[in-house]
This record gives sequence, C-alpha cells and structure tokens, in this order.
Amino acid sequence: MPEVVLPVLDEREALPWVLGRMPAGWEPIVVDNGSADGSGALAARLGARVVDEPRRGFGAACFAGLRAARTEVVAFMDCDASFDPRELPLVGDPVAACDADLMLGARHGAWPLHARLANRALAYELRRRTGLRLEDLGPMRAARREALLGLGIRDRRFGWPLEMVVRAAGAGWTVREVPVRSLPRAGRSKVTGTVRGTVRAVRDMAAVLE
Repeated sequence: MPEVVLPVLDEREALPWVLGRMPAGWEPIVVDNGSADGSGALAARLGARVVDEPRRGFGAACFAGLRAARTEVVAFMDCDASFDPRELPLVGDPVAACDADLMLGARHGAWPLHARLANRALAYELRRRTGLRLEDLGPMRAARREALLGLGIRDRRFGWPLEMVVRAAGAGWTVREVPVRSLPRAGRSKVTGTVRGTVRAVRDMAAVLE
C-alpha cells in the first residue's frame, strides 16, 4: 500500500475533499505543521494518520512525513485541493514498476501566471546545471523511501522540492514527469497563490542552486 505525505498548515477547508478522493490502496500521512484551525484533529477523524511537526517549513513537514512512512514507495502532494489525489497513481506506479526513480507531476490548468513564470525560470536553471529537461518542479511526486532518505536533503523550507531533484540528478537517478491537473485551491493560498508566497518560494529554491 503506497503512502502519500500531505503537508498541512491550516487546510481544514480542503481536507475532506482531499482525503475523500484517495485512490484505493493509498494511505494518507497528514503532517500538521502548526495549524491553528484544527486541521490535525479533523484529519484524524477522517481516518488519516497524523504526524505533528512543530518546526515550521514545507521541507520540515515533508521530511517528517518521509521519516514516518512505512512503505517502499512514498508520494508527496499539497493538501490544499490544488491537485486531485485520484491522479497519484500517475506518479506512484512508474516508481513501483522501476520505470523511474523520481516521478514528478507537471501541472496543467489553474495555475497563477506569476508562479508559472517563476517555475519556468527555475526549470531553465535546473536544466542548465543538471541537463534535466523538466517542465515543472511541482509538489506532486513519488520516489522510494530509503533512496530519498539516502539523498540527504537538507533544506527544510520551500527549497525542499528543488533540492530533491538536484540531488537525484547528481546521484544518476532516472527522473521523469507526467502531466497532472492543477485546480483552484481551497482557502487562502500560502505559497504559489500569492506573489509574496511565490517570491518566498523562489528565494528558498534559489539558495539551493547557489
């Protein structure tokens, strides 16, 4: 049974929709990163395994979920209803079948222009440095748990997704991507839905490339 790590910070509005659309055989790990709206308690009532991570940061939440995972293949996905969990097999199945070491979901659909432009610039810089020709560095992705832990990812903020790809490329991993739908998120965006959030994410990711 694959597991999916869902970093959560005040996502009470989105949780029922996200957890209610988990594919058969997938177990959600909700990592509560200091929510003030009862997200963790709601996730537990809805049947998810909940991990508390008091250290704030997207990467800190992802790493806590990775350490708590028990399955060979682990996926990651935002828990703000901007992705449909029913598409998780698109990233998880190729890893389980050994067709890819790291599988990324390339977003198509409702995605703010400023976030697209920032992502395009980061993808270009990543291609220049590693040779990987990727369309997106999106947060829906999957890999093998032990291999991910072995990469030694150190960033605990928004640089986590980019550092994962950079280290995977350096380790000679097969990195692939597949189109996934990007949906209008539920509630107030903390990252890519705002210009300020996008700038913060780009700053953290740029630090990984220094």
